[in-house]
Amino acid sequence: MRLANPRIAPLTEAEWTDEQRKVLQPAHQAATTYNVVGTIARHWDASKKFTGWAMHVMGPTSTLPPRERELLILRIGWLCQSEYEWGQHVLFGRRAGLTDAEIARIKEGPDAAGWAPFDATLLRAADELRKDAFITDQTWAALSQRYNTKQLMDVVFTVGQYNLVSMSLNCFGVQLDKGVKGF
Repeated sequence: MRLANPRIAPLTEAEWTDEQRKVLQPAHQAATTYNVVGTIARHWDASKKFTGWAMHVMGPTSTLPPRERELLILRIGWLCQSEYEWGQHVLFGRRAGLTDAEIARIKEGPDAAGWAPFDATLLRAADELRKDAFITDQTWAALSQRYNTKQLMDVVFTVGQYNLVSMSLNCFGVQLDKGVKGF
């Protein structure tokens, strides 16, 4: 972790407002409230808007297959050196079908030996977006061979969302959740 302690601590259950309790209590009862959720909840108006968008990127309205989405998220999390993001999405990535070898290889990038061509293209898109806020014509053409317009848009939305999330996690010092490994 870049910071050993949070700069902005997650809300505790005792700090929840009645409105926050209605939203956060069901998740808390299901398991535990993720540190990221508790931290973002400190800016409740922003949190409500942020969560709606995040649910598109990670939820059923995203047009990307979960495995491919997780490749993008893990790559941008690694590029941003967001240990919290990486740790959480290793778990999501495994559930989406990524192997431990693939997860480890994400750190090496799109040119690492062993990637299927389209997987390498996804990683390259994340790299290009991080570096130049732009996907090159060559990478766009390769993505376009498989993806429709909405999926192409969701590639950009996913990398952009998790770039923002990674920056927030790093700056706020959100600590790993219990049982989640970092890098």
